[in-house]
Amino acid sequence: MHASMYTLSAPIFTRMLNNLDAILDKAIAHAAQRKIEPAVLMASRLFPDMLPMSRQVQVACDFAKGGVARLCGEEPPKWEDSEASLADLKARIRRTIEFVDSFAPARFDGADTRIVQLQMRGETVQLAGLDYLTKMLLPNFFFHVTTAYDLLRKDGVEIGKRDFVGPS
Repeated sequence: MHASMYTLSAPIFTRMLNNLDAILDKAIAHAAQRKIEPAVLMASRLFPDMLPMSRQVQVACDFAKGGVARLCGEEPPKWEDSEASLADLKARIRRTIEFVDSFAPARFDGADTRIVQLQMRGETVQLAGLDYLTKMLLPNFFFHVTTAYDLLRKDGVEIGKRDFVGPS
């Protein structure tokens, strides 16, 4: 069986973002039940030099939307990082899912060899699509989704592996 670039990207992003959306629902309920200001959860960090939970969600969304656009030879849209509440983060996730889902599988034809050019730390980096997907895009996307999950778990939100992985 041949796995397409579409199958290895868009549905994975959609699934994990839906799971993250459901996790944020639990975070909202947790904050209300425990009378915790949601901004505390948004600002949570494991260490002072890391991005806060809210930024982890934003960056995960950026990798998903930017990844599918670049794999399809398009420039990704630029979105403001202005989310000020958990509800705002959920709206960003929904918007990202809609964007990712707007890419039909046929748009990924040739994506494995298409050159993706990025600016990283002031340098231009070029990768073939398959290398971009497997060596940069998926690891970074999962890093930020996992970190958002871990920060909420650290702050007492009752979530587990099933919430992260989602329904079968």
